[in-house]
Amino acid sequence: MSGIVSYGAYIPQFRIKIADIARPWKRQDVEIVMGLGVIEKAVAGIDEDTVTMATEAAIQALSSADIKKEQIGATLIGSESHPYAVKPSSTIVSELLGIHGNYFAADLEFACKAGTAGMLLIHSLVVAKKITYGLAIGADTAQAKPGDILECTAGSAAAAYILGSKHVIAQIIDSTSFSTDTPDFWRRDGQKYPSHAARFTGEPAYFAHVLSASTHLLEKLSMTPKDFDYCVWHMPNGKFPKAVARKLGFSKQQMQPGFLVERIGNPYSASSLMGLSATLDIAKPGQKIFLCSYGSGAGSDAIAFWVTDEIVAFQKKKRITIQKQLDKKQYIDYMEVFQRQIIRNSQ
Repeated sequence: MSGIVSYGAYIPQFRIKIADIARPWKRQDVEIVMGLGVIEKAVAGIDEDTVTMATEAAIQALSSADIKKEQIGATLIGSESHPYAVKPSSTIVSELLGIHGNYFAADLEFACKAGTAGMLLIHSLVVAKKITYGLAIGADTAQAKPGDILECTAGSAAAAYILGSKHVIAQIIDSTSFSTDTPDFWRRDGQKYPSHAARFTGEPAYFAHVLSASTHLLEKLSMTPKDFDYCVWHMPNGKFPKAVARKLGFSKQQMQPGFLVERIGNPYSASSLMGLSATLDIAKPGQKIFLCSYGSGAGSDAIAFWVTDEIVAFQKKKRITIQKQLDKKQYIDYMEVFQRQIIRNSQ
């Protein structure tokens, strides 16, 4: 058995309402909110970035795991907003956690699916018995050009997962991936903000990859959506995941626990992993979880999990759940966010 041993997540306490972003740009705020299906989003503070958020999430994961930090044999961080163009985030986070020397480290970048890519790579290392435990993190301070519609959804958060073969709370049953060269979203070297192909990001990009990876995994497992208790998707907005769930045959009830985009926006590499954390917070032994990520450029990872009896003891530990972090928030106005972005870009 190999899978998730522990996890932690971090959501910045600052929030901004999507209507407040739309208004200064003369957009119809009600139409924007209804069209995107997002009410508010999480915003990183001036002193927060991918590294600090990844560290916060990883500290939670380690504090809830019955292992020593020296047993971590690999640290992988998936993000498209690493603070350094040339210097790994993974080594900074590892040192802050007290992991030093004999471990494998790497930064991953595959748009919004870099977090699940890290999870599958760590899982493979564990299964191959190259490491005993590994740390996979998805974290982003999502970027968007001021005035771009993307600014209404780009959020900030981090999710960290420790994987191993002992004290597993959620076993990885199997996985599939689907990848193509589909240029729906990109940012060239030296550019401050990403570009996107507007509606092209839907049918030939998000839907084609998520549906293909998901269908392949269901066929591989000889299972149907009804065999799962929960489903989690990458959430670029509030409408795409609902549509893909409906097309595959998953219900609103299966998706609801991990459907966080309405309240935190799209934290890119952390999106689907945050949804998984929220789902694991309330999952029971014997239940099955279906997850499918998506990363522009483009690709999807579909993963099936089986929740073990170990989840009961894990949930009883003193932890900071997703719900607690959703409830702890402080609203800021659009000009504060704009000023923070200017300060961050000047550093």
